[in-house]
Amino acid sequence: MTNGRLRFIWAMAAILMLLPAAVSAQTSLLPTLRISTENVGSHVQTEAVRRFAEELARLTEGRLNVTHQWDARMFRDRDILYALNQGKVEMAVPGTWHIGRFEPNVGIFLLPAFYGREASEIHAIVDGPVGDRISDSIETALSVKVIGRWIDLGHAHLFTVNTLIVRHEDIRGMKIRVAGGLGNALRIEALGGDPMIISWPDLPPKLTQGVVEGVLTSFETVASAGLQDHGIRYAFADKQYFPQYVPMIRRAFWDRMPADLRAIILRTWEQQVDGARKAAAEAQKAARETLSKSGVVIKEPGPADLRKWRRTLMARQAEMARKMKIDPDLQDDALKWFPGE
Repeated sequence: MTNGRLRFIWAMAAILMLLPAAVSAQTSLLPTLRISTENVGSHVQTEAVRRFAEELARLTEGRLNVTHQWDARMFRDRDILYALNQGKVEMAVPGTWHIGRFEPNVGIFLLPAFYGREASEIHAIVDGPVGDRISDSIETALSVKVIGRWIDLGHAHLFTVNTLIVRHEDIRGMKIRVAGGLGNALRIEALGGDPMIISWPDLPPKLTQGVVEGVLTSFETVASAGLQDHGIRYAFADKQYFPQYVPMIRRAFWDRMPADLRAIILRTWEQQVDGARKAAAEAQKAARETLSKSGVVIKEPGPADLRKWRRTLMARQAEMARKMKIDPDLQDDALKWFPGE
């Protein structure tokens, strides 16, 4: 082999060795959109956000470094809004129950008037002018950009370990875990229960140890986290409230991006919403069937019973709304959807 041939081989080898570093350096120069979610990888919310992240990475064609971490690998949702504010993450999709601490009006959907309501009734309000006003207030309060319509988790119900709830009166005295949201705690109290706020990753051992007797959450969340393996044996499917997730990007990051990239992000999210909501509904149905087959006993109050208890709870609505600091004008506009109640 000639010296010239050897020099060529060594030169090519050197170039190939440098390529990964060059690619890595190029990637590090891209604006990075770090997305943090708390739920496990199989959770319907995680899957929706993962689809968004993958599609956004494809559509931005190397102009945006999109990363998504789930299972609270970056932050728990109770801490995510602080992380956004501090620039430790660029995007999050927290549940509405976590946002109420900073923007009380998001808690309007936790009021008794929404107890036992169907998903279509919630969507009609949250996708309309009332929802737009709430998203605007979230943007102002948290210095974020809400990038589109909210996605669903699905109805939250009561799941218990040792006590089968057959009627609402059975809730009295039970220690119930709630993820957050003052309205959730006040509603459980109004039903006679004892609400306790415990972060999701900390919940399984608390159930096993008997610290809490029940959980306010959804069928899909119980199934995806395998809570039936941590003692959950019963469900009272009373549609306590309709949890949703709000997609938001840190305002300072959003404002620095070119207009065309912002447009791609908005369009990509919007294209995911209807599919994500449908997937959530299907996941809840499938999870309910899975839990039933695994031995979880499910009781479901009828429409008349739900209306009766909604009226009972609404006797405390004015007091609850004051404690939650809900804007009275916004509340009036939202409740116009439910004439006569």
